[in-house]
Amino acid sequence: MPALRDVVVVGAGPNGLTAAVELARRGMSVALFEAKETVGGGARTEELTLPGFRHDPCSAVHPMGAGSPAFNAMPLARYGLEWVQPELPLAHPFPDGTAAVLARAVGETAASLGPRDAAAYRKLLAPYLGRWETLVGDFLKVPWDGMPRDPVLLTRFGLTGMRPVSWVARRFADDRARALLTGLAAHVIAPTSTPATGAVALVFALAAHEVGWPIARGGSQSIADALAGYLRDLGGEIHTGVEVRRLDELPPARAYVFDTSPTALARIAGLGRAYRNFRYGAAAFKIDYALDGPVPWTAPEARRAGSVHLGSGSAEIARALDDAARRGRAPEVPFLVTSQPTLFDPSRAPEGKHVYWAYGHVPNGWEGDLTGAVERQIERFAPGFRDLVLARAVAGPPELARRNANYVGGDIACGAFAGTQTMFRPRIGPRPYSTAHPAVFLCSSATWPAPGVHGMSGHNAAKAVWRRLRATRP
Repeated sequence: MPALRDVVVVGAGPNGLTAAVELARRGMSVALFEAKETVGGGARTEELTLPGFRHDPCSAVHPMGAGSPAFNAMPLARYGLEWVQPELPLAHPFPDGTAAVLARAVGETAASLGPRDAAAYRKLLAPYLGRWETLVGDFLKVPWDGMPRDPVLLTRFGLTGMRPVSWVARRFADDRARALLTGLAAHVIAPTSTPATGAVALVFALAAHEVGWPIARGGSQSIADALAGYLRDLGGEIHTGVEVRRLDELPPARAYVFDTSPTALARIAGLGRAYRNFRYGAAAFKIDYALDGPVPWTAPEARRAGSVHLGSGSAEIARALDDAARRGRAPEVPFLVTSQPTLFDPSRAPEGKHVYWAYGHVPNGWEGDLTGAVERQIERFAPGFRDLVLARAVAGPPELARRNANYVGGDIACGAFAGTQTMFRPRIGPRPYSTAHPAVFLCSSATWPAPGVHGMSGHNAAKAVWRRLRATRP
């Protein structure tokens, strides 16, 4: 008969790996099972286009990873994780050839917004500069799980951040600043009128100034591989190529932790319609490119940036988000989040060549082709881009869902940022990681604090598991 383990984890994404590591560090016996042949989840690196071109199919830029309390408490550098900081974290070019930038220095960012808004930007960020560890420690834990480290700071942040980004942006006189802030909030793929999108924009801006927007050398797979290496050294088992369909297929354990969508957990654990009210959000449409040279941006600042946002103004970005998330149609002019990692990590492509990716937003489950609209948008800001394309790998919502079962309908956030789900994920209640089954827990991005390669959902879930097992230990 198989030995009883303390914990079995299902799913080897960053959150599943983090939960496994946290529990193994506490001396528990841990076994992890992953359906794919390699660990990674949303942090993978693959040759999607041509040999020698290494792409990140999903997460690629990691401000929250570099600033994660969970990751920073682990010796991941010892296991090969190295952060590479682009010269500029982000550029937001405009059709006239200029750009707003999100730089490491607040002054450089403020100056790029123009004289009418430089002081307003400094004033917006000033209360939080130098307070990253305190603020993010409170922001990324379950809000009602103990007292915050700095209640005054968190309250001040909440009074601004709980507003929609469209409201926060009103403090700026010119659209350059409004577009920059709106593009930051767009990472949660929600209309700009959605409450708490202001907090998303503020966190991303603050991260740039405090920890940067780095990439992992060699690709995002380095993050997952470092977590897996650390877990093995702690005595944890990792089994890949094992698709779990029912709970009784797993070895006996005192607790089961799922880095899956709520839908998959309910099916596997026999919880019926436990998450019937959970909402999945709008999807991504992503293209990975192999290029013959760097992207020929008109704006010089974009040639120095790791990430580039493409939207001519805040109104254009808002329309694209509304189309995908509210109106149920693909935008004619998509807002694009793009990344050019080989400018700063040339190891990912043959000498002189580059990898580049871009994604826009479309309705959940959309089966159309946005390639033409995506490339027209890139060409607005980088004329001649198409001439450099050697190969492309296109992934609409169905393909994204095939690559990663957690991306239901192509929703890379594993849950809509809307309604009560902006604060309560996966459902309203004091224990977001527990389920109706006392031995089953959820640790994916469907739980607080939501998407991002930072491991904090796994970290928080591990605390909940530890408390339960400690209370019931024979």
